[in-house]
Amino acid sequence: MSDVTKTVQRWHASLKKATDFDSWGQLVEAIDEYQILARQLQKEVQSTNSHDFTEEQKRTLGKFATCLEMRSAALQNTHSQDDFKLEDLKQLEPIIKNILTYNKDFPFDVQPVPLRKILAPGEEENLEVEEESDAGTGTGSTPSFTSRVPGTLLPRLPSEPGMTLLTLTIEKIGLKDAGQCIDPYITVSVKDVNGIDLNPVQDTPVATQKEDTYIHFSVDVEIQKHIEKLPKGAAIFFEFKHYKPKKRFTSTKCFAFMEMDEIKPGPIVIELYKKPTDFRRKKLNLLTKKPLYLHLHQTLHKD
Repeated sequence: MSDVTKTVQRWHASLKKATDFDSWGQLVEAIDEYQILARQLQKEVQSTNSHDFTEEQKRTLGKFATCLEMRSAALQNTHSQDDFKLEDLKQLEPIIKNILTYNKDFPFDVQPVPLRKILAPGEEENLEVEEESDAGTGTGSTPSFTSRVPGTLLPRLPSEPGMTLLTLTIEKIGLKDAGQCIDPYITVSVKDVNGIDLNPVQDTPVATQKEDTYIHFSVDVEIQKHIEKLPKGAAIFFEFKHYKPKKRFTSTKCFAFMEMDEIKPGPIVIELYKKPTDFRRKKLNLLTKKPLYLHLHQTLHKD
């Protein structure tokens, strides 16, 4: 069996696993599987070294990834009437299973997810310097990074007796150039004292409302671990990201964080720090001296 056949079989098994979770009502697991598969497909579509698939097959894979993202989004937004349904996704199973021989039109009118490079903390500074130094010669090369699509919020965990869950409402962020930020969103992560992830990383949807020096999100983020189970020294991080069309990548502009002793019901305003994101909180530099902050509201749920 060839490597490409094994890859297709792995994708098909991943889709089956995801739709099973979906049909069983295990939404957190389904969302996770859909997003993992979507990113695997996007990575294949973006790869310039792979010749396993034709350009048309890659386009189909890109559309398939879009449908996975749409179903994932539908599970996170239970109020919408126009969502992509499980039955719709199950129609696509023969496509992923037979992608090497599939030659029909894609059954849904969707476009492949735009491929954007998401850079790890600190990498955008190096890339910007490289691009500027190579601008006159045209020899600048852009490394390949895994694509991530904003809007990967997860539902609230089931309650447990005596345990506390935290909902963080991201209300708005203050930035002097708020109106110039393209496709802004915030990545939320929970790290231990060494900067290791304790929870699945979540991205907010792209914010659409901008007003003066504020970008409004008004979105709830459910922290994916009971507060009592978070270790001492843990912190919740918020990385503000936006798209740079000239450089064709999504960059981290600034970050903020909350420590465990700051978890209490009600509003909280936290300071913004310059990139790169320092998950260990060793070298922190304020973004600005102006009174511009990240505005949050905390809701605690205790059973």
